[in-house]
Amino acid sequence: MQLTIRPVPTMHFHQTWPLVEELFVKANKYDAGDYTTEQIKASLSSGSWLLLVATDEENAIHGAASINFYNMPNYRVGFITAMAGKAIVNKDVYGQVCAILKANGATRVQCAARPSAAKLYTQVGMEERHIIMETKL
Repeated sequence: MQLTIRPVPTMHFHQTWPLVEELFVKANKYDAGDYTTEQIKASLSSGSWLLLVATDEENAIHGAASINFYNMPNYRVGFITAMAGKAIVNKDVYGQVCAILKANGATRVQCAARPSAAKLYTQVGMEERHIIMETKL
């Protein structure tokens, strides 16, 4: 199956969200509590974040991702805040995601990942850069 990654324009968010909401609910089962599904929805619907969908030849959705762009002094990051779906982490899909991020000005792509997902991401060329530690104040 060939997947195509497409950005969803903000003006089409409300038609698309019901088709991808469950994917983000599933993605949130594995996150570190950084975002709720409602917060992801709010960031996507306002246009603060970018929604990407993975569709097959018949336009059936197989995956989705949310992207937050932010600037560092030496580069612009496209940060994958959430991603879910089946068979969406592969070199072809990753290349399409990178092309979309680059078209939006990103010079780096980053994500946070649990160890099992991090192992999967190394297969598409990502490498560990930081280990994030924190404490609640």
